[in-house]
Amino acid sequence: MIVLQKYRAGCYLAARCHYEYREYQEALDVLDQSENSFLSWKVSTSTSSQDDLPYSIPSKNIDSSVNLLRGKIYEALENRNLASECFREALRGDVFCYEAFESLINHHMMTAQEERDLLDSLPFSSQCSGSEIQLLKFLYGNKLKKYSKPGSIQISEDIQQLSSNNDVIVSLAENHYYNCDFRQAYKIASDVLKSDPYNFQCLPLYIVILVELKNSNELFALAHKLVDMYPNKAVSWFATGCYYLLVGKNDPARRYLSKATSVDRVFGPAWLAFGHSFATENEHDQAMAAYFTASQLMKGCHLPVLYIGLEYGLTNNAKLAERFFGQALSIAPEDPFVLHEMGVVAFKNQDYAEAEKCFTNALQKIESVSHEVMVDKWEPLLNNLGHVCRKLKWVVENINNFVMKRVLGGRTVIS
Repeated sequence: MIVLQKYRAGCYLAARCHYEYREYQEALDVLDQSENSFLSWKVSTSTSSQDDLPYSIPSKNIDSSVNLLRGKIYEALENRNLASECFREALRGDVFCYEAFESLINHHMMTAQEERDLLDSLPFSSQCSGSEIQLLKFLYGNKLKKYSKPGSIQISEDIQQLSSNNDVIVSLAENHYYNCDFRQAYKIASDVLKSDPYNFQCLPLYIVILVELKNSNELFALAHKLVDMYPNKAVSWFATGCYYLLVGKNDPARRYLSKATSVDRVFGPAWLAFGHSFATENEHDQAMAAYFTASQLMKGCHLPVLYIGLEYGLTNNAKLAERFFGQALSIAPEDPFVLHEMGVVAFKNQDYAEAEKCFTNALQKIESVSHEVMVDKWEPLLNNLGHVCRKLKWVVENINNFVMKRVLGGRTVIS
């Protein structure tokens, strides 16, 4: 133990072993002892020179590794705030620490604006060469939240060779998904899985695309294959639960989604689907309990609070619904789904001018990213906008020009 306390790399490996055995407090104790011993050694020797350190591993690498491990431990202990801070410190200490960046992004620990601020604050110039800076900024920026402001991916000429990279292609599929272009997203994700059948970045996206397209046969085959190959992965049970949810069998859906959350408690999509299984049966309290859990695990994602607001709206609690929709809007101000729900609240409050503003804004957001005939998912938006026009006593010609031409691509509409 004396040797481990003296050499930080050894202490890191010991703490990593405790972490793998889920002995989280013991892992933290080892790291704390290591830091205290290291600080005492630095004071006693009165030196901070890299050449005099009692290990050969670069200081920034071991510091980043320790912060990364601390973040994983705190996340396992459900202390998301400390976990987020440790991951950020790991990334600031070493901009190449992709695992820390991935944890922050995939586990929705930050809002879209916080993600952009973090990316802008990273010390690329002091740790990377010129070509590495451009590459890292593109790869990291490509991972940032897309639902807040969907759009197309721009690849500069210097890194055109990445256009065939699977990570970049999956991000393109995500863009199409958030633009509600599910068929194009399906085509792109299918191509990725043909070349890499078990791409765990693509699989959750592919599963939700299959749900949107109501492709139960393919989802069943995928879930069966994943459970056989990877029974210890949350995504396998998530796929199974989504299949049963799609075919209307909510009890087995909840059983398998619960299995997914037990395998990986921070797997947010499973918590959202778990809430959906109750929401489809109008079990509002159980649905909100699942959504609240998701909101705690996915603080940077607007979907849990959006669904909580929907459940409050269905129980005629307009004030709480508006409150949660407002939270969702603050996280994702460009999301047309949130704008639509804000319009619904305004309509119920008989504030038709505000409702028309929200619905129109949502429609403009959709049109800015899609120039094709709109999908069925936006039928409620058009229907509600029509009711607002009726309440505002707009004439039929104005309604046609304002709404129907957007849907039918400018074709004539019969009054």
